[in-house]
Amino acid sequence: MAADPAPDLAELRTFCTAADLGTLGRAAVRLRVSQPSLTKRLKSLEATVGVTLLERSPHGVKLTPAGRRLYEHARGLLESADAVAEIMVGLRRDGATPVRLAASHSATEAFVADLLARLNEARVLPVELVTANSQVVRDMVADGRADVGVAASRPHGTPNPAVRTEPLADDAIVCAVPPEHRWAGRRVALEEFLRTPMVVRDPGSNARWTVEAALRERGLSAAAPLVEAATPAAALREARRRCAPVLLSRHIVGGVGLETVEVDDLAFPRCYELVLPGHGGPNGDVRDLIDRLRDHIRIWVR
Repeated sequence: MAADPAPDLAELRTFCTAADLGTLGRAAVRLRVSQPSLTKRLKSLEATVGVTLLERSPHGVKLTPAGRRLYEHARGLLESADAVAEIMVGLRRDGATPVRLAASHSATEAFVADLLARLNEARVLPVELVTANSQVVRDMVADGRADVGVAASRPHGTPNPAVRTEPLADDAIVCAVPPEHRWAGRRVALEEFLRTPMVVRDPGSNARWTVEAALRERGLSAAAPLVEAATPAAALREARRRCAPVLLSRHIVGGVGLETVEVDDLAFPRCYELVLPGHGGPNGDVRDLIDRLRDHIRIWVR
């Protein structure tokens, strides 16, 4: 008589994650495996139970009746396994030195704070965050005050030989306005954009540098700032309070009730970068944090 199949936690987690996210691609990103490996796990699980668990289509995947029955029991099993894993991690990390992460203001508000909140809630990785302008982030990594940094790229900036950078995500500085502003819902001529005072970041910020460098390269100059704000959150508050245009990362203005304005023949592209010491490779908890950052961003930018 054949033995009853023993549950494979990796296969069950793959199955439940695919059901939760609705696509195999997103499940592969979440689990940090290739899509062929994920598909192999699902086929192995379905072969073990002898029934189809997920209906595949060009639009994604959904549970079959049999899959729904397994999902309801597997989810509880995985939650119990996660609880045990959390206790084990907590025992290992008691007294552990936190990873020192330096991140720019915009990166923190766009995605870093959300990731750290998730890590703190799960108690899986101790991280100490310092928020500063992108250039300060590079300096902190260069002189050893931070183990790793997340900063915005600096077009035409002088490279710091004490650090190296790796791309994380594309970005751009955009013009955004409150819905009641006269620019909302329309395209703005370059001349009107240049003569209009706006809410901008402080002179030491990367957002300010990116805008001014692009304008300077074309021999253009903008009107004097309406307000200089120390952080993206402060800039958003001033833009709303004054019903004025603001120049910020597109990842900051998205989803906060402001409308992005297209400007004729003008763009301010940049990217977010991982900042690492110039020599040696990250290891241990630093590498773990970097991997989690990359995974978080792959889902965040979708």
